[in-house]
Amino acid sequence: MTQLTTRGHLKIYLGYASGVGKTYQMLTDAGELKARGVDVIIGFADTRDRDDIRGLLQGLHSIPLARITHRGGVSEELDVDAVLRWSPHVCVVDDLAHSNAPGSARQKRWQDVQVVLDAGIDVLTSMDVQHLASLSDQIWQLTGKRVRETVPDWFFQQADEVVLVDVTPRALLHRLERGAIYPQDRVKNELEGIYQEPVLAGLRELAIRQTAQALEARNSGRTKRSESRQEKILVNITADPATAMLLRWARRVADHLHAVCTAVYVYSKKESQAQHAEDHPTVERHLRFAENLRIDAKTIQGTDRAEALVNYARENGVTQLFLNRVTAPRRRWFPGLDFTEQVLQRAKDIEVTVVRTQPSWSHALALPGGRGRSVDARRICESASGCDRRRSDR
Repeated sequence: MTQLTTRGHLKIYLGYASGVGKTYQMLTDAGELKARGVDVIIGFADTRDRDDIRGLLQGLHSIPLARITHRGGVSEELDVDAVLRWSPHVCVVDDLAHSNAPGSARQKRWQDVQVVLDAGIDVLTSMDVQHLASLSDQIWQLTGKRVRETVPDWFFQQADEVVLVDVTPRALLHRLERGAIYPQDRVKNELEGIYQEPVLAGLRELAIRQTAQALEARNSGRTKRSESRQEKILVNITADPATAMLLRWARRVADHLHAVCTAVYVYSKKESQAQHAEDHPTVERHLRFAENLRIDAKTIQGTDRAEALVNYARENGVTQLFLNRVTAPRRRWFPGLDFTEQVLQRAKDIEVTVVRTQPSWSHALALPGGRGRSVDARRICESASGCDRRRSDR
């Protein structure tokens, strides 16, 4: 490797929960590299107050952490500048999804890792599957908790290697109960959280599936379809809060199909005047969120929003169009067919998927006309990833 000109090699150790052994395996591999004469340093490693992890760190050079002062407190973060000055062949960086303390040069640790990789340094890093951005809705269904720290799918997909670190849920529970993961005073609370066998089994399946898809994506990268035959997905952006879920789903479908994915917000002057002022920042947030997912986001104008959206789809060779449908809208600006029905009426040559959302997350509603289909919003992410498991509505 020519470090000045070639991007570093990224190896991700993926698990389904804390305690499966990601850090242990990563440090074991780092020690083996060191024994073979490779220049390896520790950029950041979380010992979790465990003697076995501390033992693996012996003999490996650790770069001192950067001290970040914020509101009278001090946090320690990966010192990217120190890593670049050392310029090792391999740098170990634990906990890829971590959010850096305010005042850091970058908000997220994965962004720090990106800088290290761009400098030609190989990186060994770790993360749990629930921190993959596009799985947020699926993880919420499975665990009942929202994940706040995430890694973008596009960054995960740039990994040269993904190593699944795996133990059975029963073995993981035994580790937890004997205090090998958290102190004993935390065990009871953790057993009431994600450390329940059915939940762990679901997370484990996601990790296995994600690793398999990463391998498939690398293998299929050599035989991508020609541009003329490539699937193209278009997402309609609105102020509806469910748009974020729709964008995550579209990203996963696009990755699975190796498709181009675009998001469009369509407005007309008349409707913009009728739209509540508080909707504008929401739309802007959805446009920025699409860009964060590496979805090309555009704003277009048309006298007829439905016609403008369908015309854009046809002109750009879109093969799948994703829409939200709110069953109890706050307002109805114009009489006649609603926006969704107008799109279905016009887009008879395009596959249209309509996601019905309402506060109770009810079952799907069959929509007439065209090639449209309706999807139950509670099952949206599982169907997008090809998962054959279904959870009953709560």
